[in-house]
Amino acid sequence: MVAAAAAARPVPLRRPGALLRAPAPSLPASRAAAPFPHRTASLKISQLPLTAPRFSKESDSAEDDELLSELRDKWDAMENKSSLLLYGSGAILAVWISLVLVRALDTVPLLPGLLELVGLGYSGWFVYRYLLFQENRKELANNLDALKKRIIGDDE
Repeated sequence: MVAAAAAARPVPLRRPGALLRAPAPSLPASRAAAPFPHRTASLKISQLPLTAPRFSKESDSAEDDELLSELRDKWDAMENKSSLLLYGSGAILAVWISLVLVRALDTVPLLPGLLELVGLGYSGWFVYRYLLFQENRKELANNLDALKKRIIGDDE
């Protein structure tokens, strides 16, 4: 009873050291044994019904064969396979190099700030050059349309 009364006694805030010297509250034996009395009524994970779906080998192998045959047909239909391999390997190499450069940028102290300044400067120039005035916006739209026609092809 004395420990419970001492723990319930408020500690004055004028003496911050008194908080460190205050006795730790002790729990009664009934509370220490079962800190969460309503937990026994909750659903346990072991009570959940878990069933694994059954897989048949026939359906998987048929779907795999169909997918592989489609890929083989598309690969055989391609005329320039070397350029596809070159572009694919170049893309993988570019991703790898960019990841390496991002790690390297963290070690150079002034480089990230300098690159941010260059990006802000270019963004400001782009807004001034193409977005600020109406005739420049029309010029940008015409340039984008011409680029789209060059990439997709002219339908006319």
